[in-house]
Amino acid sequence: MYDFSIEDYLYKFFGYRSFRTGQKEIIESVLAGNNTLAVLPTGSGKSICYQLPAMIMEGSILVISPLLSLMTDQIKEIKSFGLKDVIAINSMTPKHEKSFSMRNLQKYKLIFTSPEMLQNTFFINKLKNIHLSLFVVDEAHCISQWGYEFRPDYLRLTNVHKELESPPVLALTATATPEVQHDIIQSLQLKVCNKYIYPMDKPNLSFVVKKVPEIADKKSDIVDTLREFRVPTMIYFSSRKEAENISAYLQQELPQLRTAFYHGGLDSTDRLLIQQQFMANQLDVICCTSAFGMGINKIDVRLVIHYHAPAQLESFIQEVGRAGRDGKESVSLLYFHDTDQHISRRLIDSELPDILLIKRALNYVLENNVTKLSELEEYFLMISDNNEIQWRFLQYQLEVRDVLKVNDETINVGTVDTDNLTSSINESALQRLVYKQKKMYQMIDWINEDECRRAALYKHFQAGFQQPENMCCDYCDFMWQNWQPKMIDSNKIQTDAWHVKLASKLMIKEA
Repeated sequence: MYDFSIEDYLYKFFGYRSFRTGQKEIIESVLAGNNTLAVLPTGSGKSICYQLPAMIMEGSILVISPLLSLMTDQIKEIKSFGLKDVIAINSMTPKHEKSFSMRNLQKYKLIFTSPEMLQNTFFINKLKNIHLSLFVVDEAHCISQWGYEFRPDYLRLTNVHKELESPPVLALTATATPEVQHDIIQSLQLKVCNKYIYPMDKPNLSFVVKKVPEIADKKSDIVDTLREFRVPTMIYFSSRKEAENISAYLQQELPQLRTAFYHGGLDSTDRLLIQQQFMANQLDVICCTSAFGMGINKIDVRLVIHYHAPAQLESFIQEVGRAGRDGKESVSLLYFHDTDQHISRRLIDSELPDILLIKRALNYVLENNVTKLSELEEYFLMISDNNEIQWRFLQYQLEVRDVLKVNDETINVGTVDTDNLTSSINESALQRLVYKQKKMYQMIDWINEDECRRAALYKHFQAGFQQPENMCCDYCDFMWQNWQPKMIDSNKIQTDAWHVKLASKLMIKEA
């Protein structure tokens, strides 16, 4: 079928002599035109599973990616390998560039976009006019993990796929339980699908949990840890404000380490700047929320700290997977205080509207004869304290019940029984709440584990785990004095103009 073996193409385009585990089998499935679900561990080179086919196959490959900053990094990396016919079309793309790209769409081998952009009718019509050889859903676990509340447009990809005449699908992720794998395949309606599921554990990663008697102990222990181990570090928080405060605290206590914070509340320019500086070793420590990290291809992150525990194991595995992409010994450190689980509960509760809020919104539609989506959105955000996550959930629930027409953004309750509609949407919210609480308790159970943490972590995802290359976990054999990573040379760090500007802009002054 092709002039050379795929190993020849791998060497020709990327300079690699051999594939990593799973890559060849996945690429062969893609080249054969099969729907494919691939689960590969973080840092194992998932992107090459569509980059190499793009260089071989005729037509264009559409890549749906969740984070705009991630697209920017991927495009820079791809162009460095010599593939220039690649473009990103999303809300950050300047208008003149977007217009030019739309007119010349057929010239691009790889087209990156977001799920939200694929709700744009004009863009869809442009895509219909080109030959799409592959429909890639990157970070496909977001369909199950984020789709129902944070990014409902992930759940609309099936309709988009059909509109584009159903090209073969490649769904890629680093974390997916059998349940999530089923959810991905069902959501994308892949009746026939090749599955390539590889162990997602990283044998070079050690796990440590520290339970603290006082919340303030987290701050002091982080300072002590980073003072002893000056390594590239990511610190995850559930709270934007806490990420900002601890970043300021670390700048004050450890001026020899360049620290910044990152969360979804920053404007896109600042987020991109911070990400690029961390990648370029111009920042040493990032205090961040889950908005940072997905797809970050920095190979030498040595320490991933969780100031707050994530709400589910999938998120935890995704986030600790940022460490040790180069295969060198790295550590996951999670702090836990008894009150932390209340934070997770509050976050889960805040993501779903209760029955009174649903009823109030639907009554408003009826009593005021509302027909425009924008009018209901404005009202709902007003009564829900601007809770956009709850609004996206309600909007999607109205859509799947044919009350909301997405294309013309109109609402038509018509003869719908609003009491039944309210009960039906509330039932969906309660089912989702139970699901998320189950995930939260799995996370807490792991924190309280009194046996091997590695075995307990991965038992939900796969049978067994790979033998750790170094220390396993704090239950088995981990001791800080036996960890000897390469340190950042503080003498080489220069406080130049960019750092002064960044630190002053992103530091929160403590009273």
